[in-house]
Amino acid sequence: MPPEITRSISIGELVMNYPSAVEVLFSHGFHCIGCGLSAYETLEQGAAAHGYDDGMIDQIVTELREAAKNAVESEKKPAAIKSEIKAKQPGNGLSGSKIGGMKPAIAKKRK
Repeated sequence: MPPEITRSISIGELVMNYPSAVEVLFSHGFHCIGCGLSAYETLEQGAAAHGYDDGMIDQIVTELREAAKNAVESEKKPAAIKSEIKAKQPGNGLSGSKIGGMKPAIAKKRK
């Protein structure tokens, strides 16, 4: 069972156990996730080094927990639903049965 997401979790442990945390950390300016200190530095220490106060650190912890929860819930969805959701996401080049604006070759009518 992965450790609980708290202020005292090391950044390395956080990222290793919760891959969804990377996006949240990046959004808050933690671009040093792969640096050597991330294995030892806690989330609280890293946030303080980036100038965040206690209230903002609490907000980051909340966002990390929410991202982890959403990732777990996403894993529970049937594959067909996940594929449909992914196809509807912007920026992936897919839209319905068309790929990049062109119909796939397998969609051609057979005579």
